[in-house]
Amino acid sequence: MGIYLNPNNRGFKGILSADIYVDKTMLISELNKFIDKNNKFVCVSRPRRFGKTFASNMMCAYYSKGCDSKELFADLKIAKADNFEKYLNKLNFIKIDVASEYQNAKDKENLLNKLTALVISEFKAQFPTVNFEYVESIADCMLRVYAETEETFVLILDEYDSLVRMNVSKKLFNEYLEFLNGLFKSDTLKDAISLAYITGILPVVRDKVQSKLNNFEEYTIIDSKELTEFVGFTDEEVTELCEKYQLNHTECKNWYQGYRQNGFEIYNPESVVKSIINHRFEGHWSKTSSYQVIVDRLNSNFEGMKDDVIRMIAGENVKVDVGMYLNTMTDFVVKDDVFTYLIHLGYLAYDYNTHTCRVPNKEVRQEWFRAVSVLKNYKVTDQIIKASENLLEQTLQLNGDEVAKMLNLSHIHVTSHRNYDNEQALAAAVYLAFIDALNYYTVFKETSAGKGIADLIYTPLYLDGEYPPMIIELKYKSTPSKALDQINRKEYFHAFDNYNGKVLFVGINYDDEKEHECKIEVWEKE
Repeated sequence: MGIYLNPNNRGFKGILSADIYVDKTMLISELNKFIDKNNKFVCVSRPRRFGKTFASNMMCAYYSKGCDSKELFADLKIAKADNFEKYLNKLNFIKIDVASEYQNAKDKENLLNKLTALVISEFKAQFPTVNFEYVESIADCMLRVYAETEETFVLILDEYDSLVRMNVSKKLFNEYLEFLNGLFKSDTLKDAISLAYITGILPVVRDKVQSKLNNFEEYTIIDSKELTEFVGFTDEEVTELCEKYQLNHTECKNWYQGYRQNGFEIYNPESVVKSIINHRFEGHWSKTSSYQVIVDRLNSNFEGMKDDVIRMIAGENVKVDVGMYLNTMTDFVVKDDVFTYLIHLGYLAYDYNTHTCRVPNKEVRQEWFRAVSVLKNYKVTDQIIKASENLLEQTLQLNGDEVAKMLNLSHIHVTSHRNYDNEQALAAAVYLAFIDALNYYTVFKETSAGKGIADLIYTPLYLDGEYPPMIIELKYKSTPSKALDQINRKEYFHAFDNYNGKVLFVGINYDDEKEHECKIEVWEKE
């Protein structure tokens, strides 16, 4: 048993002993299908706080010959899988956390030499009968063990991309490329590896690093394919947690969900757990990341980027080409590179089917608000966001004239001259202007209700009467009265059949002079 070679299972024991645990052990069953196959080289990338280290500790407990974990897994889902015992504690396991090694190294330039020496010493201690004369690398040791014993290895590099993301010296970076090359590009060593699993925030860099890792199958926050349900917490898992710990599922979804992939609704797992522990919903993002990341990227101000950012903050999806970005920290050429980078960091979510991105949830939206508040060229956006609380108050007070005035600025700001007369653009402007309402409502756009499709429906998170449901209908070159008539005629109020209390009907009209009219009326069940 060693630190790097065949570690024990204490890391996973600690995870299991936590008050809140979600069983993700069926990931092992999926990975077992890759063992000794052509697709045994796996790269998993996802944002911080999405369980990458959790998975590596679980894999260590399962595969490592340095422990006996049968009892540890006995009551977990994997124990019922047909392939549970096939590789249980039967493979040599090497685990290297690249980020931790770099952060803890006093002599960072000598990082890889020292790391290699430490791993070699563990090989010599655990395989005393193997001849390690003349070995110079971890790859040499693995090959020597395989040649003399036919034992193979599971190899994990956690946060493999940290030396790519950090501003390391050219010397260390080139040494790291050689390190990767020695482990993953040798045909001779390939048979000694049963599974290679590397994790990071960014996918494989598509330049010098790619040439070292082009044999890896990638599972990213853009598309995790058959591993999607293990990216974060699924809606089914969060529903169970909310029921168990008596949390409002709708509000939890509003705060932490939004990363949709392959039929799964994915939540940020760490934020969900913290909301349960703290018994409240709040943003945890800034404690491990910073809105400054967004600021730095928005300062590039590529063509069309500002318009798209405003649209996303206003609740729209925007088109993005995720195939252009080279997955580096330097090669930002167009806005799509910036958006793709922010997708990988979790500040945006990607829709694979529509090739669009959006701000995923309330927690992340707070970071976008902080970012635009310090950017001079987003000053008006910041003003609209900060005025939103007053707009909601004016709406609740049925002050249609004041609401109309405030919508004038938002509509002009969100749209360009060429699409001002687009009703979808007005919907985005209304959404941005009412952005504060997301603290109290869930918003449904173009939703089936009664006998038609309502433009915007605001459903209160808590049906206590303080914030009544709202139905907003939009019109162009018409009147707000006709918008209200449509709400009544098509009986959109049936969206709230299970609600007892007043509902606000909001009719909004706009014309070519870019002036808005708004009329608000109260409807109550008879």
